[in-house]
Amino acid sequence: MKNKILTHLENDARLTPVQLAVMLGTTEEKVRAVIDECEAEGSILSYRTVINWDKTGKESVIALIELKTIPQKDRGFDCVAEKIANFPEVKSVYLMSGGFDLALTLECRTMRDVAVFVAEKLATIEGVTSTATHFVLQKYKDNDVIFEPDTTDKRGNTW
Repeated sequence: MKNKILTHLENDARLTPVQLAVMLGTTEEKVRAVIDECEAEGSILSYRTVINWDKTGKESVIALIELKTIPQKDRGFDCVAEKIANFPEVKSVYLMSGGFDLALTLECRTMRDVAVFVAEKLATIEGVTSTATHFVLQKYKDNDVIFEPDTTDKRGNTW
């Protein structure tokens, strides 16, 4: 039952214990107990809303950054990852296999802010040997939510 509750909440964090109980054929009290246990043990870390910021007029830039790092003795990549995760601009940090060690997503107001972050904060961390920055041009799906496509022609053709 625990995994079913977590899956339903992951898909829609607005579901109430009453709704979950009806969906799963159990009692509200049992659902509340599972949710409380999951929050206490850290299985449930946060309740989030996926927002299409493009529809709000908020201007921001999202960058995906690949990092190569030198693992530290007895800590591996954890020390560098923890330092990076503590920057408020950083939205996610992942240990990767393949051609680079860490991948992160970053949200800033402008491309210049991303450049300053990479040059002044990221590249100066001990153990970071190289970075590769990619900018998100369009979101089609995020957190399992498909974004409504914008069908307006942005090319500015005047023919």
